[in-house]
Amino acid sequence: MGASQSVSETSIYEFTVKDARRQEVNLDTLKGKVVLVVNVASKCAFAEANYTQLTQLYSAYKERGFEILAFPCNQFLKKEPGTSQEAQDFACTKYKAEYPIFEKVRVNGPDTAPIYKFLKTQKSGFLGSGIKWNFTKFLVDKEGHVIQRYSPTTAPLTIENDINKALVVA
Repeated sequence: MGASQSVSETSIYEFTVKDARRQEVNLDTLKGKVVLVVNVASKCAFAEANYTQLTQLYSAYKERGFEILAFPCNQFLKKEPGTSQEAQDFACTKYKAEYPIFEKVRVNGPDTAPIYKFLKTQKSGFLGSGIKWNFTKFLVDKEGHVIQRYSPTTAPLTIENDINKALVVA
């Protein structure tokens, strides 16, 4: 599915995405930062632990050049049924998320968001390139390249050492 898709971009800096209010955001503003990209869903059973720990990681590392990009996705049992704005309001109100919540995207299939086509071609998962569920995470280095992919069951705090390592690389 995703493995055969052609992707010409070489880093996430080459993408423009839309925020929850449909405003364009150039990811080249992230140059030099370590980024964690996550497909999120407010009604998912993984939401509580993931949102709580993502907020903790962001608070701990944002001053050192760490960023989280959260992309709401409704592809997995319709666990993000509302609008992009509702997804943002949920994360920011309930979990005090200070990192950006973007426009809802599709992470699999013919309408996959370009950034997710890129992420999946950079790092395949356990069963191939497709995203299997909400809260799949991609760690991106300061150069904009995917250095690791984590399953939905990987708790964000368990990847803290990987984030630290990526932050100290010159």
